[in-house]
Amino acid sequence: MKLGVFLPIGNNGWLISTTSPQYMPSFELSRDVTLKAEKFGFDFALSMIKLRGFGGPSRYWDFNHESFTLMAGLAAVTTRIKLFASVAVLSIPPALIARMASTISSIAPGRFGVNIVTGWQKAEYEQMGIWPGEEHFARRYEYGEEYVTVLKDLWTTGMSNHKGQYFQMTDCRVEPKPMGKIDLISAGQSNRGMKFAAEYTDYNFISAGGINDVSQVAPHTARLMAANTEAGKSCEAMLLMMVIADETDEAAMAKWKHYVAGTDLEALAWRDGQAAADVKAEAHSTVGRMVRSEREPTTMLRLVGSYETVAKQMDELAAVPGLSGVMLTFDDFLIGMEQFGTRIMPLMKSRLPIAQAA
Repeated sequence: MKLGVFLPIGNNGWLISTTSPQYMPSFELSRDVTLKAEKFGFDFALSMIKLRGFGGPSRYWDFNHESFTLMAGLAAVTTRIKLFASVAVLSIPPALIARMASTISSIAPGRFGVNIVTGWQKAEYEQMGIWPGEEHFARRYEYGEEYVTVLKDLWTTGMSNHKGQYFQMTDCRVEPKPMGKIDLISAGQSNRGMKFAAEYTDYNFISAGGINDVSQVAPHTARLMAANTEAGKSCEAMLLMMVIADETDEAAMAKWKHYVAGTDLEALAWRDGQAAADVKAEAHSTVGRMVRSEREPTTMLRLVGSYETVAKQMDELAAVPGLSGVMLTFDDFLIGMEQFGTRIMPLMKSRLPIAQAA
């Protein structure tokens, strides 16, 4: 089972709470988390792109770094781990991203990929005057398909003459081409999003909610496998999840309850107001899940328990049909990474120590 880490590029990570660990993004934090991931044998690190936070008392995600700039810096200080930067496709033309990715691939040959973000939060783009209107909700995957087509043209041939509804290339050139294949990731949760992932990307992040309920994962991997079958492709499923661990189940659960007590309801209300703008969103989609979610600090699957409990649940996840790997978040990233690498991984039957794996 592949292991990845979702870097804390935005303040306070993935807990919308005033009582969870509070921290600001910094290069030092992302560097230290990534180097721990590399030391413990993780396969990849990914940073999101978020252009507007949710506010509230916690000022959730009001402070964010830019993804490609950050990953270029991390490329220079790592040697083995794969790195993924995220692009909000409405914000940067594909030809420029193609050149940026090619540049980073020269720093980390064969270790760079791109996460395609089609965009659900219109305030990110309205603030810059580049929101194309409510019709983008219905056409964002068609837009993404053309975007990726241009990227692949430029990375494989150095040239694109793509003529589509959204992009018109005329002898567009990008040289040098990347040093190694640039893998693509998306995070489509709707059936339409999974169709896009299956047809155009190498990996797709899936989501499941609840505490310690790994049974929720299989239905989503099954949907992606069905989309793969229809497309004749083999896009791999990656689960986005959180680990909150401690010496005992009780101690870990006490942490979670403490974070829940500080849930930033104002930030959640702002987020959900943004999500509700897509009135035709599928129930499985990211915004559909947000609108229906409980008033808790995160919607993702949480493994909350002792090191032994979390290791056992990780092994259960490894047995889910169609699940290729997981991308981890933590309540406290530096402590959480150390706990995972030294206390949880040695107990996992599904993951060999790095020395044995090599």
